[in-house]
Amino acid sequence: MKKNFVEELKWRGMLQDIMPGTEDLLNKEMVTGYIGFDPTSDSLGIGNMVQIMTLLHFQQAGHKPIALVGGATGMVGDPSGKSAERNLLDETTLNHNIICQKKQLEKFLDFNCGANAAEIVNNYDWFKGFSFLEFIRDVGKHISVNYMMAKDSVKNRLENGMSFTEFSYQLVQGYDFYYLWKNKGIKLQMGGSDQWGNIVTGTELIRRKASGEAFAITTPLIKKADGTKFGKTEGGNVWLDRAKTSPYKFYQFWLNASDDDAKTYIRIFTLFTKEEIEKLEAEHTAAPHLRALQKALAKDITIRVHSEDDYKNAIAASEIFFGKGTLEDLKTVSSMADFHDIMIDVPTFNVGKNDIINRINVIELLAEKTKVFSSKNEAKKLIQGGGLSINMSKVLDVEMLIDTTFLLPNDYILIRKGKKEYIKLNVQS
Repeated sequence: MKKNFVEELKWRGMLQDIMPGTEDLLNKEMVTGYIGFDPTSDSLGIGNMVQIMTLLHFQQAGHKPIALVGGATGMVGDPSGKSAERNLLDETTLNHNIICQKKQLEKFLDFNCGANAAEIVNNYDWFKGFSFLEFIRDVGKHISVNYMMAKDSVKNRLENGMSFTEFSYQLVQGYDFYYLWKNKGIKLQMGGSDQWGNIVTGTELIRRKASGEAFAITTPLIKKADGTKFGKTEGGNVWLDRAKTSPYKFYQFWLNASDDDAKTYIRIFTLFTKEEIEKLEAEHTAAPHLRALQKALAKDITIRVHSEDDYKNAIAASEIFFGKGTLEDLKTVSSMADFHDIMIDVPTFNVGKNDIINRINVIELLAEKTKVFSSKNEAKKLIQGGGLSINMSKVLDVEMLIDTTFLLPNDYILIRKGKKEYIKLNVQS
């Protein structure tokens, strides 16, 4: 039995606005609907995941999803939710970004499932031959300036000013909807709540230009419980591209979600059923310290965006920093492509490889060669108290010698002082 798309969005907290008649249409027939994606980066971020999941639920409900990548609108710049005009991109950069985003979208949507197979379209294809005079004659005359001025995306920018380029954006996006309605039978546009004004401009253009009928749905803009912006960390955006955000950091973003955020995210960003989520919530309530919600969320989304191996490697790295990892976990992490990202916040000391080759006393290494300890006595006391580990193994002998057998892949040695303080020794030739 296929999902009821609107009901699915409702219980997941993914429904903000819906145009009257939309639900009746969706219950009556297979509908083709689309969402636009902004190609101003060569990777989608986790903020885009809300719309990707919307298209995925749409397809699983038996409808046909279209992802529109804005090769033309990316050259204009959407003012919605913006406080200032952004830089416009050249065609070469936009084409590169579109190719990269297409590859990411293909990981989520089914492009080979018959009548409701997903498709990707690029609005540059129908705008590249459309002259300015043709546009203002065939599109602009149908939408009044008063109508456009009433949109929040315009009103919110009037005080500081906005260019004609940005002012015209809603007409360009509106024409997208008209073109797709006329040429591909698309009756529904979806998007974030900040897109409502642009979307209904499209439905209005269809009504005025062709006496047609089209529909709209928007999802809420996701905010973190503490009021900060979703999808950002101190290091910036969280991307789907592993070259921009490593799988380990991606996994950690979800794992570190607050309890309130995890309850929101697990509904929006996973495909777990309502019953599965309620069971996880009950487990979490009974033992919140085990973080059942965060672990289930982080596992599910890391595997779908990256891979099961990436998830397992992220677990191994996490275990190390919580003091539960093994030497094998450490060797695995040391061999990972994102090793630098995992260890980036760990204080680092350098030591010559000849010192290790010649075998060096552990106290001499840590108190004289590297200054991990301020004195030999400090190092000796910690070892005698059982508070020093090397490569996840506790050091019990103050006379222990360190040699090349301690070297991990990437030529380093991991020191742990106490339970949580880690130090990396880079062994250099």
